Amino acid sequence: MNRMKPSLRKSHGFTLIELIMVIVVLGFLAVIAIPEYVDLGPRSKKANEDGVVGGVRAGIATQVAKNAAINSLTGLSVYPSALDTVATGACPSVAAGGHCFDGVVPGGIRDSTWSKGAGDVYTGPSAGSYTYTSSTGTFS
Repeated sequence: MNRMKPSLRKSHGFTLIELIMVIVVLGFLAVIAIPEYVDLGPRSKKANEDGVVGGVRAGIATQVAKNAAINSLTGLSVYPSALDTVATGACPSVAAGGHCFDGVVPGGIRDSTWSKGAGDVYTGPSAGSYTYTSSTGTFS
């Protein structure tokens, strides 16, 4: 019988080609992933803005639900007359007696990247402009 002799030498590591292949795969993954994480600033500002706008719209809907039963008897509008008590300027306006959106969002927002202009026009961190119309309750 012809039996193969077991090898006396045991393998104790990786070959050079295996190490090179791992480096190539890691390099390829880095080329794909790095551009996704280089400039997150604009995307984070837009996400901040979208979150606040969603919160304000939900706050308006909550106020409408609260006011609907009461105001249906009096004939008054169910929509909030204003979103806050801030005159104009940057949102953390403690000197003005409140914060932006404190009429519909408990405590308002304290984010200096938001500002309020004349006529209930708000500007977000990614330069989006939003206007509140009290006759329809829209914030867009």
